[in-house]
Amino acid sequence: MGIVGAEVCRDFARSSKIEWLQTNSTGAFAMGTVAGVNTRRYHALLVASLRPPVERYVLLSRVEEELNGRALGVCQYPGTVTPRGFEFLEGFQTDPCATWRFRVDGVLLEKQVYMIEGAQAVVIRYRSDRAARLRVRPFLAYRDYHSLGHARPDVIGALPRLEFQHDGWFEPAGDWYYNVEYLEELDRGLDFREDLFAPGVIVLDLRPGEWTEIRASIGPASGEMADGLSFLVHRADGRPTVIAGYPWFTDWGRDTMISLPGLLVAQGRLAEAREIIEAYLTHLDRGLIPNRFPDAGDMPEYNTVDATLWMFQTVRAWLDAGGDREFLRDTFYPAAKEIIAWHLRGTSYGIGVDPADHLLRHGPQLTWMDTKFTPRAGKAVEINALWHGALCLMAQWAGELGDQPVEFGRHADNVRDSFRTRFWNAKRDCLRDLLDDERIRPNQIFAVSLPYNLLDKQQQQAVVRVVHHELLTAAGLRTLERNDPDYKSRYEGSPEQRDAAYHQGTVWPWLLGPFVDAYLTACGRTGKNLEYCRKLVERLETEAAGEGCLGAIAEIYDADEPRHPRGCPAQAWSMAEIARLKANPKS
Repeated sequence: MGIVGAEVCRDFARSSKIEWLQTNSTGAFAMGTVAGVNTRRYHALLVASLRPPVERYVLLSRVEEELNGRALGVCQYPGTVTPRGFEFLEGFQTDPCATWRFRVDGVLLEKQVYMIEGAQAVVIRYRSDRAARLRVRPFLAYRDYHSLGHARPDVIGALPRLEFQHDGWFEPAGDWYYNVEYLEELDRGLDFREDLFAPGVIVLDLRPGEWTEIRASIGPASGEMADGLSFLVHRADGRPTVIAGYPWFTDWGRDTMISLPGLLVAQGRLAEAREIIEAYLTHLDRGLIPNRFPDAGDMPEYNTVDATLWMFQTVRAWLDAGGDREFLRDTFYPAAKEIIAWHLRGTSYGIGVDPADHLLRHGPQLTWMDTKFTPRAGKAVEINALWHGALCLMAQWAGELGDQPVEFGRHADNVRDSFRTRFWNAKRDCLRDLLDDERIRPNQIFAVSLPYNLLDKQQQQAVVRVVHHELLTAAGLRTLERNDPDYKSRYEGSPEQRDAAYHQGTVWPWLLGPFVDAYLTACGRTGKNLEYCRKLVERLETEAAGEGCLGAIAEIYDADEPRHPRGCPAQAWSMAEIARLKANPKS
C-alpha cells in the first residue's frame, strides 16, 4: 500500500512528482498526482476507452472542490499554481483506492477516486466528520488522450456525452479555463498547454461519517470497485489482452509475451494466458505474430523479429506451470512448425536464416531496442539466443508428440556451433551485441538466461561477470557500457534527445529478471546466490518506491545517480519480471 504523509503531500515539488493510477480491465483509467495537480496530458479522472482497449479519450480532466470557502483543487497556470489545495492535505494512500485526507478549518474531509470494473465510469466520493456543504466543479477536456484541446464552440463533438449521477444539485455555468499547463509535457519537449471547459458546479450536502459520491460515466455506471492496477484487460469482443504500460501504451506482442509468465502464468491464471496466446496466433502472418494493434484501425503491425520467438518461451513457461498438453499438440505445435518454416526460408522485414552460418538475420528497428539510434540490423545476439531456444523446444516437443525431432535438433546444433564461433569476443571475454558490434550491452545475458546451454560454463560465467560489472544498477541493467562515447547518463529533453538515450545507457528494470536467471545458471543455485538475487529484487522495489507511480515500476530509469523513473510510469514487463522472480523463490 502506498502511503504519503502530510509533510510530503504539502511539499508541492515532491507530491506533484508522485503519481497514482486506477484501471478497470477495459483500457480506461484514472491517473494523477498526490498533490492533485495534473502534470501530464494523460492525467485525468476519466480516460475512457471507446473500443476497449483502444480509442481512448480524456473526458473528465479533473474536479475542483470548495469547502467552507477554501478551494481544494490544484492547477498549474503560466507562472502560478492556483488553487493550492495541497496545502490542506494530511495524507494520501492507495488502499483501497486513491484516497486523500484534507483538514480544513477543523473539518476532516476524505476524498476517494476509483474506477468501476468493466465500465467507462469513475466514482469520486467524499466523507467528512461533520455536516458540510461541498461545491465540486468538474472540468471537461473531450479530446484524444495523446493530444491537447483548446476552447471551441462544440465541446463534446462526436464523442459520447458524459453523464453525472449524484444526490446533490447542479448550478450551470459554462466557462472556459485557459492555458492549463502540464509540466511533465514541457519537460518532454511537447505541447503542454490546453483549455478546459467547466459546465457548472455540483453541490453536495455531506452528512457526518457518510460517503457521498459523484459518478461520471458514458454508458452503465453500476458495478464494483475495480482493482487499482491491472495490466490484464478485455477487448471489445471479450477476449483478454495485456496493456504494455499505462498511461500511453496499448497491447504489444513483444511486451505481452515477455510479461505473460510473470503477470499470469506465475499467478496460476493459465486459462487467460492461453486465450491471449491463441488470440495472437489468430493473427499469425508469414510466421510472425503482431508487434502491436494500433489505436485506430484494425490492421495489426508486424514490425518485430522477437515477439514470435518470445512466444515459444511463454508457452514453455505455461506448460511447465501445468498447462494442458492438448493445447501444445492441437494448437501451438502446428502453428510453431509454420513459424519455423517461414523463418528458415525467409519472411517479412528481412527476417530469415542465413544458410552460410545458420544464424537468424533481420532488418533495422525490429528488436526491443527499436529506435533509429539503435537500428541493430543484421544478426543480434538475443535474437539468435531466442531462435536457438525455439529450435530446442521444437526438438523436445516433436519427440513428446511423436513427430520427427531430428531436423529441429540439427538446426539447433548448427545455430549453437555458429553462435559460439561468431558471437564470442575473446578480446573482451563476452558476447558481441551484433556480429560487427563489440560494445557491451545487456542483450548477451539471454544467451545464459535461456535454459538451452548455448554457451559452455566458462562462457556463461564470463558473460554474467561482464554484465554484472558494467551494466547492473539498483533499478535494473544499463543498456550500454559507461565508457562508450554514445553513453547517455540521463533520459531527458526533447523527443529526439530522449530517443537518443532510450537504449544508450538508460536502465531497464525488466532486464533484472533474465539477469537473475543467468546469474543462478552460471554461478549455481546455492543458498548464498539465491539470497543475493533476492536482495537485488528488494533493492529494485525500494528504488521504485522512492518516487514515480505508487505501486508500479516504471519503464526505464536514468543510467546514473540521481536515478529517476522515466518513460512510461507503470510498465507491464517491469512489474511482470519482478512478479515472476518473487513467485518462484528458487529462481
